[in-house]
This record gives sequence, structure tokens and C-alpha cells, in this order.
Amino acid sequence: MVSVERLFTTRTPPDAVFAFLADFSHAEEWDPGTVECHRLTGDGGLGTRYRNVSKFLGRTTTVEYVTEELDPPRYLHFRGHNEQFTGHDRLRLDPAGAGTQVVYEAELGFSGAARLATPVVAAYLPFLANKTVRQLRERLDALA
Repeated sequence: MVSVERLFTTRTPPDAVFAFLADFSHAEEWDPGTVECHRLTGDGGLGTRYRNVSKFLGRTTTVEYVTEELDPPRYLHFRGHNEQFTGHDRLRLDPAGAGTQVVYEAELGFSGAARLATPVVAAYLPFLANKTVRQLRERLDALA
């Protein structure tokens, strides 16, 4: 597994940040690698499943995400999985003045032949995390 964590602050209050992020189909708006993301089942609560199509290091892949944990308005955890990938997106939200401090953690693991890509992913992940945080902060700030 490779992982990365980033901390940033948005001017949007925690309730609004949580409501936006809890619907993982919004990943199209904040994740630069997501090409499309659609809800498959559920109402946005625990167990809701999403089909996410992403472009990563020049390859397009489809991952099914499920909402694993929700603790409104403080914590969200989504687990993504396909035959060669397992990933976790965790977001911790804390009040920061009128806005929200967000801790974003991404954890990625590979199996089978995809495991050979782990060193390349480990080198690329910090760059991608910085790009994701920039886009996520812009989108969250627009909600304020």
C-alpha cells in the first residue's frame, strides 16, 4: 500500500463540506483523475455504491466505490475496489473559524500484475495529491 495525506482549509462550513463530499458522485468535480462517477445503489448513506471511471498514469480504469463510514459532519471513508486495485479515501473535517480544516488521506494498494506499478504510483502520488487538494479546495470554497 502507498498512501498520502494532505491538510488544507476551506472557507465553507463543515456541514456543507460534509454534505457535498458524502455524495461520492461529486468526485467528478474535485478529483482530477475522475472522468465520470455515478451512483449505482443506495441513498448516499452507508453502503452506497458508485461506479468511478478514472484516468491514472495514462490508463483508464473502472473502480467500484462504497461508502464505508460516515460520521456527520466530521468523517467520511470510501473504499474503492476492482480486480487489481483497492483504495481508501478518508476525509476528516474540523471547524476552523467559519470554515473547515480538511485532512485528506488516500491509500492505494495493487494486486496481481498491477503490483509492479507500485513504485511508479508511489512516486506520482504526491503530485496527484497536491493537484487533487487544489481542485478540491477550489470546489469547496465555491460552496461558501
